[in-house]
Amino acid sequence: MKNKYGIELTDAGKRFNREWIFRNLSQHFKSGNAYAITGSNGSGKSTLMQCICTSMNLNAGNIQFTTTHNNIKAIIAPENTYKYLAICTPYLELVEEMTALEYLQFHHRFKPFMASLSLEDILAIVGLSKSIHQQIRYFSSGMKQRLKLAQAFFSDTPILLLDEPCTNLDQQGYTLYQSLISDYCKEKLVIICSNEETEIACCKERIHITDYK
Repeated sequence: MKNKYGIELTDAGKRFNREWIFRNLSQHFKSGNAYAITGSNGSGKSTLMQCICTSMNLNAGNIQFTTTHNNIKAIIAPENTYKYLAICTPYLELVEEMTALEYLQFHHRFKPFMASLSLEDILAIVGLSKSIHQQIRYFSSGMKQRLKLAQAFFSDTPILLLDEPCTNLDQQGYTLYQSLISDYCKEKLVIICSNEETEIACCKERIHITDYK
């Protein structure tokens, strides 16, 4: 039986100076489900995402990553949570001096990709097979986004965090995104920050950040 994973937020809150971005937010995210975080621009969606991925500390409440096997739940140590998640965000920087293949090879040293696919297979799936040996600095914004999606979707992790995942993508890119969600995320815990219905159509549960002001 495979392990199940969860993220538990309890009375979570984040503020900058005296302004609360969100507070009193309790939510249990579980494997095999997709969740949307929605809200107007500047409402705090990305801030909540950064707190969930533990790159930003909460000012109130707490967050726990858990794993369950044979109905026995264990808490994952905070310093190890990065091993269980992959993320794609507009503020994620790429090493533009590298080629697409070199970048995935570099990433693989820290976080393995799915064993069933080679790096060349991954690049082909996201439509970058003709650009494997091209430096990322020469990529269009859409090509860079495809590479970010490749890094996130194909990392061998049970948790996937996506912030506006279709940024800079054309219609073919949207179709690619939807197929990645359908084909590779059935057992993952997926959290998506977006107001675009095409990006969050897979999400059965939606968290409106403005409900926690």
